[in-house]
Amino acid sequence: MTDALGAWRARVRRAGGDTAVGAAIAAGAMAALALFLVTAYFVTLFVIGIGAVALPVVTKGVRRLCNLNRRAAGRVGVPVAVPYRPQPREFEKDIVGWMRRRQWILTDPATWRDLLWLLLDTAVGTVGLLPAAVLCYALEGFVVGAGLWRPLLDANGTGWWYCFITVDSRPSALLALAAASGLLLAWPWTGRPALKAHAYFTRFLLGPTENTVLASRVRHLAETRTTALDTQAAELRRIERDLHDGAQARLVSLGFTLGAVERNMDRKPEEARRLLREARESSVLALRELRDLVRGIHPPVLAERGLADAVRALGIDSPLQVAVETDVPGGLPAPVESAMYFSVSELLTNALKHSGADRVEIELRHGQDVLYARVADDGRGGADAGRGTGLHGIRRRLAAFDGTLDISSPVGGPTVTKMEIPCALSSPKTSSS
Repeated sequence: MTDALGAWRARVRRAGGDTAVGAAIAAGAMAALALFLVTAYFVTLFVIGIGAVALPVVTKGVRRLCNLNRRAAGRVGVPVAVPYRPQPREFEKDIVGWMRRRQWILTDPATWRDLLWLLLDTAVGTVGLLPAAVLCYALEGFVVGAGLWRPLLDANGTGWWYCFITVDSRPSALLALAAASGLLLAWPWTGRPALKAHAYFTRFLLGPTENTVLASRVRHLAETRTTALDTQAAELRRIERDLHDGAQARLVSLGFTLGAVERNMDRKPEEARRLLREARESSVLALRELRDLVRGIHPPVLAERGLADAVRALGIDSPLQVAVETDVPGGLPAPVESAMYFSVSELLTNALKHSGADRVEIELRHGQDVLYARVADDGRGGADAGRGTGLHGIRRRLAAFDGTLDISSPVGGPTVTKMEIPCALSSPKTSSS
């Protein structure tokens, strides 16, 4: 009984939200007509220069309204991607830049699809009033059935027409109350279908076309290719620097020490033995630095045991309490395994250094040609991918493989990071867990 009551309350709350969103969509439909007329007016006047002045301002308002409707569609499970072409990084601060900005707006196909949506939404957007209309009509039935029909009957002698019922007596008032109760019970189920219908209409006109998706894909690949090349160059410089300042310097020092040993072998045997001990210690340190360098390029455990065991080794080495759950097959591409491994490693480091967490949960799985990872900690939260280099570096690392990073980190925690990398297997699935 308690569960049923809780479910009903949750449905009523959701219906209230749907009703508010629907009313906002209907209000936006009225604004859409005004925006369409204003935009069409300034586009028409563009040829004589007057419209060119106001066009960017009007376009900003149009796109803001369209984006609000895209978000409303996503709220009911119909995601609509933003199809606009990216704005050039900067325009010249002269008449050429001024005209290029207008050209960028007018040559974007999404601009014209926005205008068509504005025109049609003046009619289609009224569907958002359905849940509010049902609720108001139900409330009207309660008011009429509760006794309002009496003064209405006294005023005109005909009663009140409600749901095919002429309310002019006590029995008809009870029928009106019953009809109003039915409408009120049906109200929570009216908002979502209406909003979804409008969402599909919005996606049809405001979503990206195939050509837009292809162009966006090409831009993304070009950007990630540049990022991957920059990252690779930076990594090679780091390796060169570490070799030059670390192992190479020790090996050079080792050579000088062995030369001194050779010179003192006969004349000063004690000094030669001391220098041999130093040489042995230097060789151990050089070997350790080389191993650390190799581990930073491609950890041996990752090459020998695979991603699942490599991540488990990260958890064992971490001072935090790390729980690892994996369902990762064999046959993953080595670059993808390496990218995911170092991304998880960076997140563990962030949890240790910045979040104040005590426990971290790591989940790894592969399905539908996507490698998925989820890292959650119980720290203080507040992580922002826009600040610092750690999370930004992870995003760039994943983007090189067309991967994504999604982080939720409200102040007070917890921090939950989700990563996905599209990848197909090169061999039949054999779970390592």
